[in-house]
Amino acid sequence: MAAAFKGRREDRRLVSGGGRYTADWNLPGQLHAAFLRSDRPHARIVAIDAQAALAAPGVVAVLTGEDTLAEGIRNAPPMLPYPGRGGQPIKLPPRSVLATGRVSHIGQEVAMVVATTALAAADAVERISIEYSDLPAVIDAEAALAPGAPLAHPEVPGNVCFDFDYGDEARVKEIFAGAARITRVKLDSQRICGVPMEPKACLASYDAQQGVYDFWSSTQGITMMRGSVAGYGIAPDKVRPRAQDVGGGFGIRSGAYPEYIAVMIAAKKTGRPVKWVGSRSETFVSDHHGRAIRLSGELAMDEDGHFLAARYEWVCNQGAFPSGPGPLINTVTPKLTPNGVYRIPAVYGRNRLVLTNTTPITAYRGAGRPDAAYLLERLVEEAARESGIDRVELRRRNLIPKDAFPYTTPTQSAYDSGDYEALLDEVLARSDWEGFEARRAEARARGRLRGIGCAVFLEPAGGAGPKDQAMLKFGSSGEMTLYSVTGPSGQGHETVFPEVVGRELGVPPELITLRASDPDGPPLDGFGTVGSRSMGAHGGAALLAAREVVRKGLELAAKELEVAAQDLEFAGGRFRVKGTDRSLALVELARRHAGKGAVHPLDATADNAAGATFPSGAHVAEVEIDPRTGAVEVARYTGVDDCGVVVNHTLVEGQVQGGIVQGAGQVLGEHCVFDEGGQLLTGSFMDYAMPHAGLIGELRLYDHPVPSPRNPLGVKGVGESGTTGSLPTLMNAILDALRPAGVRQLDMPATPARVWAALRAAAGARQPPRG
Repeated sequence: MAAAFKGRREDRRLVSGGGRYTADWNLPGQLHAAFLRSDRPHARIVAIDAQAALAAPGVVAVLTGEDTLAEGIRNAPPMLPYPGRGGQPIKLPPRSVLATGRVSHIGQEVAMVVATTALAAADAVERISIEYSDLPAVIDAEAALAPGAPLAHPEVPGNVCFDFDYGDEARVKEIFAGAARITRVKLDSQRICGVPMEPKACLASYDAQQGVYDFWSSTQGITMMRGSVAGYGIAPDKVRPRAQDVGGGFGIRSGAYPEYIAVMIAAKKTGRPVKWVGSRSETFVSDHHGRAIRLSGELAMDEDGHFLAARYEWVCNQGAFPSGPGPLINTVTPKLTPNGVYRIPAVYGRNRLVLTNTTPITAYRGAGRPDAAYLLERLVEEAARESGIDRVELRRRNLIPKDAFPYTTPTQSAYDSGDYEALLDEVLARSDWEGFEARRAEARARGRLRGIGCAVFLEPAGGAGPKDQAMLKFGSSGEMTLYSVTGPSGQGHETVFPEVVGRELGVPPELITLRASDPDGPPLDGFGTVGSRSMGAHGGAALLAAREVVRKGLELAAKELEVAAQDLEFAGGRFRVKGTDRSLALVELARRHAGKGAVHPLDATADNAAGATFPSGAHVAEVEIDPRTGAVEVARYTGVDDCGVVVNHTLVEGQVQGGIVQGAGQVLGEHCVFDEGGQLLTGSFMDYAMPHAGLIGELRLYDHPVPSPRNPLGVKGVGESGTTGSLPTLMNAILDALRPAGVRQLDMPATPARVWAALRAAAGARQPPRG
């Protein structure tokens, strides 16, 4: 007999080639699309001549911006339900699905060819003639703020599309004026490419009689995609998004890209299904990027090292157009946790969102939380160095105590639960912090620079929506189907959601099948898989649906067993008459009532209005640097995390591991670089450094759960906490290694070339002048 397959339920299907991603879907008679993209960052479109393309073999249609405008498609607004500084609204430049009048960044969609084959469409794109008149371009966000800087859009004076602040500016100014110590840092959280396994792709068909689109694409949630499409002016009830497997999310697959809308329009105009599969180079240049923030911070302390106030400034490069979540993640996210895990009585922050002639920015794993943690923990580290107070002691002296929860921040954000001092104590013990100096000395003897760094952090997770629904439907043999609008992209939902239901109902989880984001399923409300919200929101809804099954089952079993419902108890999958051995299994009860009506009497739907949670952690990293080459090796990494109740330890550990390595990718190599002329220099894997499995040597993770009171499961978010913690932890360790060599400042990514140059510059600065 073959051994039972262990691991996630979906793994067998995925590793054996049974996965079905967007490019795997096909429809009879489908056409294929290809896009002409701008080859310059900023230019006026003088003329487009598509006649040669239309005459090319196999070409059915060529669409330009005028065609999309004729369909009444509008610029999709960002998710920003609040005003900025002084009550000012966001300034949105005009944008059509395909460019009209002007192009604003390299890779912007200008025209689309629809042909009988993908190769015919790609060949015909080369035949489109376009005349441009170049305009001045601005690439760097800080340069865009300078007086007289070129305008990315004439409709947005000064290039600032949104100016946002939070906290008490006057109070913070007063505290800083009288503070004994002030620490300042300025950091760069560089632009990152999401680099999903599957490039952008979509397939659309149009039912002219009903006016409904069927639409296949990678999505982090069916309701999110439907809502995003609606932002362009297509009614939500006229779109049926479909997705089975998502080849990489990380935030960049939460909404509809302009290409998706163009393909839908083409399907309507041609009367045939239209499919588009992007290339890897298109992914690099036109998938929304992440991060791209210049971070400045100040921390005020008294003589004894108690934090008094913090002041922050973020200059956020939004690219050429604000994406759906771009403005949100760069404003409300830092406002939610401005003091991190510390007691900081007063804070003030100002975040300016700047338009440039570059690829737009969106949510990327962590979506502002890693940047906020990075800035604060670097401030704390520098404050310890400047004050001479031990860095662990300084943190411990200012941590929010366990008995202070629920804790209200200076910006009125309410932390649910936590035990930060216990996290710090455990990670110091697990990482052998006290034994580090011996390891540093041993590395020095080998000619290596060894450093150790720590970070204590938290992040906001969950929330984002009034309610999430789940539904359990019973089959003829007692099996169940769980419906949810979650959009899994590798988190293991097919495994863990049935586990939640199975445990509550006392039945094997194999009896339960998850149907996520199924357009043919029951209509359900809810938000998608973003913001580390899935288990608290969708998992909590699944748990409540299971409890509703039990409630209904008590009434039904009471009739079967001829007793009053109050005389029954439910445990271990059976309804039992209290004090007797008379019982009836839930599965048997379901079988008896299958097929007796259009709806099974045990079918149940539940609403879950889960609140925001604040997962936290304490991480320690040790790195070694070869001063001859600048190469950084992560020798050891230890993490202790509080993600609330752990439902499936394997999945939790996998999520944290993935987040840590993804953060290490940003720290050590990932960087999207545009030159001064707006050309993307890192448009392939030849130029863009990706993290890999061996990036971190010894990786050890531990749980320290403090249940959250804000959802039925007591869980907190976990999908992004690893990324949030690894940025400050690793950079603190790298600078600790470099400080004895005279290096005081280094920005991410800490590539060998950058580290080597910093060491050379520090060595030169220490040399006495000649002559």
